[in-house]
Amino acid sequence: MIPLSLYIHFPWCVKKCPYCDFNSHALGDSLPEQEYIDALVLNLKQTLPATSDRPIISIFMGGGTPSLFSAQALEKLLSAIDNHCQLSPNIEITLEANPGTVEQQRFQDYKKIGINRLSIGIQSFNDKHLKILGRIHDGNSAIKAIDSAREAGFTNFNLDLMFGLPEQTLEEGLADINMAILQQPTHISWYELTLEPNTFFWHHPPTLPQDDDIITLQEQGQVLLADSGFMQYEVSAYSKNRPCQHNLNYWSFGDYAAIGAGSHAKMTDMQTQKISRLHHYRHPKQYMDTTQGFVQADQQIDADQLAFEFMLNALRLKDGVPTKIFTERTGLSLDVIRPQLLQAQQKGLMIPFEERICTTPLGFRFLNDVIEIFLPKEVA
Repeated sequence: MIPLSLYIHFPWCVKKCPYCDFNSHALGDSLPEQEYIDALVLNLKQTLPATSDRPIISIFMGGGTPSLFSAQALEKLLSAIDNHCQLSPNIEITLEANPGTVEQQRFQDYKKIGINRLSIGIQSFNDKHLKILGRIHDGNSAIKAIDSAREAGFTNFNLDLMFGLPEQTLEEGLADINMAILQQPTHISWYELTLEPNTFFWHHPPTLPQDDDIITLQEQGQVLLADSGFMQYEVSAYSKNRPCQHNLNYWSFGDYAAIGAGSHAKMTDMQTQKISRLHHYRHPKQYMDTTQGFVQADQQIDADQLAFEFMLNALRLKDGVPTKIFTERTGLSLDVIRPQLLQAQQKGLMIPFEERICTTPLGFRFLNDVIEIFLPKEVA
């Protein structure tokens, strides 16, 4: 039985950040909270047949800024999920929260309705960099939000942090990661700022640090994280024995249903073993027009692309995945990628694959080179 997660997208933010390429929209005069929750519940009910009554092992509420929504609204949504779905007894329920949109009482209310993990979008503790990134909070409010989360009873929370920021020095980057460590989270997502198409930064690129300086910062930051007990288990994820179960399922090519504007799902038909990707309408107004349905595209993944997508995800995990997972999750024979596995192994980029599909330390360092080996022939 392929594990199943649920992703829920909330498409509004107080303002659009200049680096963000996610499906997020600046909030206008009012938040259509009830209308959107009703649409999510209807979307959920229409999604149920594809889940094959499998228990949901994790729920991730992302965005956008889900913490713009009240606990009362989210409770209605979670109650509908509980009423219509099987939930794992140890289910992980994560809410993304931005420091500029939460206060102590709201965190307490989120905890009461069953949310048991937070992902707090810090990005930096440096006021200068937060201003450049277009964030609505400052360093002090970031720390206050973390304190409020802890006081509300959250013992499992992630801090989102970026490096390679415009005008960021090595010392400033290391100060950010040190401050994050001092907050004693269970998980840190630490990733490099990249300039994505269709963003303000793409069209008006800021001056970023030199590549060598970014590499130095990353290497020294990883030492600090390791020395503080944070194990790197994925390219940009570090955990103190509490890896994110939702993302682990995603990277190991489990299934994830999705509801919400612009959300993407990957689902396996448990009878035919065919795997499809579903895309929902992106714009909130179009999504909330429930007369047309919610799914904009539903496309089956062909065999060549399926093998590549599996490797694209699994190789991001530092310890890889058991080899048998490839066949279990894709329905394909390992022979489909055996030549590429041997090629990568001969180059010293992957370990012998009898038991695990996993990169060597060299392969993990040059992950793009490894992934390129598995590109479908017509792409490569």
